[in-house]
Amino acid sequence: MRILFDQGAPLPLREWLAAHHVETARQRGWSELLNGDLLAAAEAAGFDLFITTDQNLRYQENLTRFAVLVLKVANWPTLKPHARLIAAAVDMIGPRQYVEWSPP
Repeated sequence: MRILFDQGAPLPLREWLAAHHVETARQRGWSELLNGDLLAAAEAAGFDLFITTDQNLRYQENLTRFAVLVLKVANWPTLKPHARLIAAAVDMIGPRQYVEWSPP
């Protein structure tokens, strides 16, 4: 699965998603794109999943382009103990599905 990390997505999470191809918005040169343009660029580039910490995204954009995983916590030290659960959520997410994830 091709995954795009938004600006706020914790980079160390990449290690837990080794079975997938992960890129960041910054790597793609998309740091300055606003949500609508960023999502359109991600769709055009063929990404399957967008991981973000932007909890307002669902109210701002039409999210039927590809799957979206919203991490409701952005702090890596808080997320790290749950990295396997996040990876499992990524593995189970379906096309065009919207999922909000927070630590148990």
